[in-house]
Amino acid sequence: MKEEKVFKDPVHKYIYVQDNTIWDLINTREFQRLRRIRQLGTSYLTFHGAEHSRFSHSLGVYEITRKIISQFERNHYEDWPQEERLLCLCAALLHDLGHGPFSHSIEKAFGTKHEDWSCRIVLGDTDVNKVLSRVSPDFPKKVAGVICKSYNEEIVVSLVSSQLDADRMDYLLRDAYFTGVNYGTFDLERILRVIRPYKGHIVVKESGMHAVEDYLMSRYQMYWQVYFHPVTRSAEILLHKVFARAKHLYEEDYTFGFMVEPILHLIQNKISLEDYLLLDESVMQTMLTFWSNEKDPILGDMCKRFLDRKLYKYSTFDESNQRQIKLMEKVMAEVGFDPTYYMEIDFPSNQSYDVYRPGETDDNLPIFLLDHKETLTEITHRSEIVQSISGFQMGKHHVYYPEELLERLNATNYPELWALLGEQD
Repeated sequence: MKEEKVFKDPVHKYIYVQDNTIWDLINTREFQRLRRIRQLGTSYLTFHGAEHSRFSHSLGVYEITRKIISQFERNHYEDWPQEERLLCLCAALLHDLGHGPFSHSIEKAFGTKHEDWSCRIVLGDTDVNKVLSRVSPDFPKKVAGVICKSYNEEIVVSLVSSQLDADRMDYLLRDAYFTGVNYGTFDLERILRVIRPYKGHIVVKESGMHAVEDYLMSRYQMYWQVYFHPVTRSAEILLHKVFARAKHLYEEDYTFGFMVEPILHLIQNKISLEDYLLLDESVMQTMLTFWSNEKDPILGDMCKRFLDRKLYKYSTFDESNQRQIKLMEKVMAEVGFDPTYYMEIDFPSNQSYDVYRPGETDDNLPIFLLDHKETLTEITHRSEIVQSISGFQMGKHHVYYPEELLERLNATNYPELWALLGEQD
């Protein structure tokens, strides 16, 4: 590249593009589509500043990966495979390429996985594939292997997907910035200085343990304060039920007043790659707007609720009390709400995010500390702080329901249920 390209970024200050391949990938239609996909899905209904995109996050992951590799190269670490540099940078940039609008709600409703779509885009008849193929004919397959965690070099996969990866480090800082909270802040520069390649692993110098503790605590706090926020969860539940209702209506041969082909094909489970690339949040918002006037009262009502932010209320709930659950389903039906669509019992463990767990699996590579004797120790064996939060399941079960239920509920006939729903968080 004749001249280094620079993006101004609120989190990293500057993002530097030094390779023609990276610049060409950024300018593909598939990557530009990420400008139209929010990073935090429905969280903008809870934190009004959370309007940042998968595009900006992907650039941030690339930049952190670039900084890590530059540090490895400056220090001439023998365990770092320098020939994998461009592969790591491309995989970091493209790791979220397959995210759809309101990603996790779409995935749950239709059984899709964004990682699978990322690999389909990388390997398919796309501009991204053409750019990658110019590096070498097998390069797209290598990039897809890193994204889908099947590549045979753990050290390469770890930079993009592990317990201490560029993806997590960027989204914590970026999500904290745009939601306006302080929980996600940690000393990124210190972590970048203490990361090491060692015998095929990414490890942390022992003296950097406290910086990693800070990172893991920030991650822990962000999950409970932002990602697991019950209002955000209410919006996700409502959106998921919109899609579930649309799918049910299609299976019942319902005639929609408005439909676009990519969403129809998604409902039919016959969506092509080209259809999928047409899906973004502007298309989905248009769909919801038109569906708010559908003649099906349930679909129309739920779309209005989502668009107008009339989200479901929530109360704490004892999941083991099956009698209460059955009673609530019965009462909801009596007062005119189909419990299939107007009731949900939820626990944070049902969501797509997780806290640090040291189990060594392909999807969950642990964090190792490297001491002066070159001994590796998994961090929970050295840090009481990490041990105390590792895999800890906190949170409450919530039952979600329309606010109008309280207006229709007869407190005299159902005092137990009235008492339950009256206990607002």
